[in-house]
Amino acid sequence: MADNNISVFRPSMFILMGIQGLEEFYPWIAIPFCSVYTIALVGNITLLYIIKVERSLHEPMYFFLCMLSIIDLVLATSTIPKLLGILWFNSREIYFDACLIQMFFLHSFAIMESSVLLAMAFDRYIAICNPLRYTSILTNLLICKIGLAVIIRPVVFMSPLPFLLKKMPFCRSILIHHGYCEHMAVVKLSCADTIFNNIYGMILVSLIVGLDLLFIILSYIRILRAVFSLASREERMIAIGTSAAHIGAILTLYVPASLTSVVHRFGHNVPVHIHILLANCYLMGPSMINPIIYGVKTKQIRICVLKLFHCNKKFC
Repeated sequence: MADNNISVFRPSMFILMGIQGLEEFYPWIAIPFCSVYTIALVGNITLLYIIKVERSLHEPMYFFLCMLSIIDLVLATSTIPKLLGILWFNSREIYFDACLIQMFFLHSFAIMESSVLLAMAFDRYIAICNPLRYTSILTNLLICKIGLAVIIRPVVFMSPLPFLLKKMPFCRSILIHHGYCEHMAVVKLSCADTIFNNIYGMILVSLIVGLDLLFIILSYIRILRAVFSLASREERMIAIGTSAAHIGAILTLYVPASLTSVVHRFGHNVPVHIHILLANCYLMGPSMINPIIYGVKTKQIRICVLKLFHCNKKFC
C-alpha cells in the first residue's frame, strides 16, 4: 500500500527515460539504431516482395518466413521510431493509452515470433523426417490454422494485461526507466498489489516461450537422428543446410532473450544502460538479422535478391 503522504493518481502520460547513463552519447547511439531499423525495413520488405512474386517460393517454409518477416516489421516499428525520437529529439513523452498499446504489441508479437519459429521447426521436421508426405501433411488449410493459432494465442494471453494496468492506481512516478513500455517497467510504477502481474508474467514466459523452445529442441533432436541415419555425407550436408537459416533465427531470438533474463535476475551490479541495451537488442536484433540469414543461407532467395538488385529485373 502507498504511503498516506503519496497521492494516488491516474497519469495521462509517462516519461520514457531512454538509455540512462549514456545521455551525452545519444546522437551517436541513434546512428546504429537507425541503421538497424533501415536494414530491418529493407530486408523484410524485400523478402516479402520476393516470396510474393516468385511462384516457386509458394511453399509452407516460405509462408512461415512471410509471417516471421511481418512480425519483425511490427516489432521494429513498435520500438525503434520512438527510441530514435528520444535519442535525437528528447521526445520522451508517451500517452498512457499509447504506452499500453505499445506494450501489448511488443509482448504479443514477441510471443508470435516464438510461435512461428516453432511452426518452422515442425516444417523442417516433416521435410527431413517424412519428406514423402510433406505436401499431404502441410496443406494450405493446415498452414492457415497454424497462422490463426500464432495470432490468437498471444492476443488471448496478452489482452488482460493492458486492462489490468488501466485500472491500477499510480502513486510513485511517471518515469519509465526504459526505452519503451515494457510490462514490468510500467507495473513497478503502480502502488497497487502487483503480485498477480508478476506471477502472470512468469507463467506466460514459462508456458508459452519455454514450451515453444522445448518443442523446438525436441524437433531438432528427431531431425538430427534422421540426418545422421542418412547413407552419404553429401545427403547429410544438404539436410543440415536446409535447416541452417532456421537454426540461425532460433539463436538470434533465444540467445539474447536468455542473456537478458540472466542479467536481469542475477546482474544486480550491472549498469542500468546495459540492461536496457540488451533488452533492445533482444527485440530489434531478429528484425535485422533474420532477413540477412535467410538471404544468405537460402539459395532460392539469394538468387532472387541478386537478380532483383544487380540484374534490374522485375521478377526473379
